[in-house]
Amino acid sequence: MKFELKAKDPKSKARAGKITTDHGVIETPIFMPVGTVATVKGVHQRELKDDINPDVILGNTYHLYLRPQTNIIEKAGGLHKFMNWDRNILTDSGGYQVYSLSANRKIKEEGVKFKSHIDGSYHTFTPENVMEIQRTIGADIIMAFDECTPYPCDYNYAKRSMHMTHRWLDRCINHLEKTPLKYNYNQAFFPIVQGSTYKDLRKQSAEYIANAGAVGNAIGGLSVGEPAEEMYAMTDVVCSILPEDKPRYLMGVGTPINILENIALGVDMFDCVMPTRNARNGMLFTAHGTINIKNLKWADDFSPVDDMGITFVDTEYSKAYLRHLFTVNELLGKQIATIHNLGFYLWLVREARKHILAGDFNAWKNKMVKQMDNRL
Repeated sequence: MKFELKAKDPKSKARAGKITTDHGVIETPIFMPVGTVATVKGVHQRELKDDINPDVILGNTYHLYLRPQTNIIEKAGGLHKFMNWDRNILTDSGGYQVYSLSANRKIKEEGVKFKSHIDGSYHTFTPENVMEIQRTIGADIIMAFDECTPYPCDYNYAKRSMHMTHRWLDRCINHLEKTPLKYNYNQAFFPIVQGSTYKDLRKQSAEYIANAGAVGNAIGGLSVGEPAEEMYAMTDVVCSILPEDKPRYLMGVGTPINILENIALGVDMFDCVMPTRNARNGMLFTAHGTINIKNLKWADDFSPVDDMGITFVDTEYSKAYLRHLFTVNELLGKQIATIHNLGFYLWLVREARKHILAGDFNAWKNKMVKQMDNRL
């Protein structure tokens, strides 16, 4: 994997870059739609490619390991072939899913024993087998196995957990070197900064992760319930330490406003279930604010879903029609809303990139943040 820094914004820490992998170019800043179980929910690969047009999507190690299981993915020739996606894929390590199973898991130095949310069967994730699983899934970018701490989190717990994440990182790196590639392309490995919302721990973790010398770095354990101000403060601390010549990926973030504010702090890559999950509940993100399409006020509004027309659904359907689909619980409504929201998120990061290259990102960001902070 290769990363080139193309431009820096003069009035913020925002950057425009270019990542090149064996599956193509990723222009940053980028938002990665979440394809948890080898599908971005409700969206055909053709719509994903032609209308939403992301350079990279995300798959989920924990879910893919449980279903369809790695032996099926291997027989298919890797996740790209299994789901018929010829662009980039990033897989997370399962650390976050294991965190969210708090009642059904035990964390020890060796790894994590957890109970499947599907059938209650027991499984173990270790830094070593998570590297093997990600080799088999075959994503272009793979993540270190870490522990994602909850919020709020006791300082001593956060400290112990961070040190364990660092020890697990060393085990991931050692094992990855001994684990051959399964398909005819390379995989890039990113370690993850932890440390909860404690500045000194974040600093320590960022230094440890920077010293690992990986081709890219991730920031984990944020967007888990802490106030946005704390998220920004931690991101700022970490970005000031992580090397400038490597991409920085902030995991699981966030709202359109969160994304713009974190781009301004020096983050290059984002993923979040928000555009897809909120779409299925009738919430639409737009450049002028959020719309709850289920509200009665849209019942006879025959204007386009979004007159910006970013994707085909925006002008092909009216707000009244989309509201009707939600009212009768028709699946098409969720699909339209999902395509709209993902299209908007990709438009937003691409506009951010244009403004970074033009040198006026900060002023544009401030205007957009104000605009998007509305309920329509």
